[in-house]
Amino acid sequence: MAKFNRARAKGALSPVKTTSRPTACTYEGAPGYDRDTKSKLFLLAVANMVGEHTFYEGAEDRDTRFRILVGEVAVQDIDWLTRMVGWLRNEVGMRSASVVAAAEGVRARLDASLHGDNRRLIDVALGRADEPGELLAYWHARYGRALPQPVKRGVADAVRRLYDERSLIKYDTGAFRFGDVVELTHPAPVTPRQGDLFRHAIDRRHGRDQEIPASLEVLRARAELLALPKDERRALLDRPDAPQILKAAGMTWESLAGWLQGPLTARFWEAIIPSMGLLALIRNLRNFDRAGISDRAAEQVAARLSDAKSVRRSRVLPMRFLAAYREAPSLRWAWPLQRALDASLANVPRLPGRTLVLVDRSGSMFWPMSRHSKLTQADAAALFGTALALRAEQADLVEFGTDHRRVRFRRGESVLSVIERFGELGGTNTAAAVRAHYHRHDRVIIVTDEQVWGGPNGADPTRAVPDRVPVYTWNLAGYRAGHGPSGTGTRHTFGGLSDAAFAMIPLIERGQAADWPF
Repeated sequence: MAKFNRARAKGALSPVKTTSRPTACTYEGAPGYDRDTKSKLFLLAVANMVGEHTFYEGAEDRDTRFRILVGEVAVQDIDWLTRMVGWLRNEVGMRSASVVAAAEGVRARLDASLHGDNRRLIDVALGRADEPGELLAYWHARYGRALPQPVKRGVADAVRRLYDERSLIKYDTGAFRFGDVVELTHPAPVTPRQGDLFRHAIDRRHGRDQEIPASLEVLRARAELLALPKDERRALLDRPDAPQILKAAGMTWESLAGWLQGPLTARFWEAIIPSMGLLALIRNLRNFDRAGISDRAAEQVAARLSDAKSVRRSRVLPMRFLAAYREAPSLRWAWPLQRALDASLANVPRLPGRTLVLVDRSGSMFWPMSRHSKLTQADAAALFGTALALRAEQADLVEFGTDHRRVRFRRGESVLSVIERFGELGGTNTAAAVRAHYHRHDRVIIVTDEQVWGGPNGADPTRAVPDRVPVYTWNLAGYRAGHGPSGTGTRHTFGGLSDAAFAMIPLIERGQAADWPF
């Protein structure tokens, strides 16, 4: 069997780099390997739910560390930071981290009297129509009401891309409404119709009772629906053209629920399902079952979940499908959710040869990923580790903590069924798991937060793997120090909660330098 790690070209390195020797400590007291500034920022950014605690770091400390790293990189290499923020927002889907990175990067550059490229950094961070208001709210909270020109112009650029009738309906909320953003940043409309929208948004914000311009057909159709007497509204759902009427009026399921002011029946869901986005669908599978939607409507939902192109275009993170699988009571969603999960993991490579996949199930991994989610880093580790094992030519899948054990699976089995076999295993004795399970594998992949135990066996748990064999550490938390070296020889570190960087593994094994994934 070919050993793909043997014929390696020089320079086949991962971009995340550490010191060659321990210069720091993990949070558990083991010798730790410090990273360079870009590597620290990258690993923190792809795991940073802004304002959220993790097992080892409080939210304030973590956010402060993030802002400092952003400021340093913004001054050193604005092109790199702009590419990372654009990738972070549009490929990884980290909304809050992107907004904070853009604002803090521009602030640091202005403080250093660096005036080029700031406008673009703001623009690339904003990917949804509520985010221009989010960025302005963040800036005002941190730096006051005065807006520097790069911030104004970058936000205005994003507004021109993002503001339309449907986004006004869905996202014109919060402290900074659409009208506020337009008045503060003065975007030049792309079309006369968008100019009408800007003026109407300002009128809405100031409570001026102006007639909706004729060019804004969606808003006018919505106004007609809202004007219907309450006792006539539910009857509209029984019309065969109800889905078309609701879609033409830009009605979301949330706005339709408020409009009806009554129970969310099967007919309610069947009328609005054609207009719902993929994320809204997976969040409401339990509600569909409770209401008893028809088999035909369920088949429509299943078809959307099974459409690989639609799933990839939506950029819904794999973890969302796991959450939906655990929340949905009906087995009829299991197969469509598995199909959707497979599509969201399209970048997970089919690795040749023999692969050892080690999944961290220590106590620190069971901290919730955010206060709005029941999912944990342990869930993410199990999901990605299982996906890698199932796609590999031959794989041994192991969970570890204080102890370690094999996780059995069959080829072709569902990721969602395999991850239910993982347990919770206490501390973080990574080195013992590596020593016990490595046996002439072609590569080793460790999915972990890297916070290994202290003591004589804590330093560099990858030491038990021969230098000629590549070890890939997949970091899910972005803490300061790593458990081993990276960026030299055959030791590599990646990170994040999406599949976006897994494609680096085949590049490295073909002897190519795996640059940043952006």
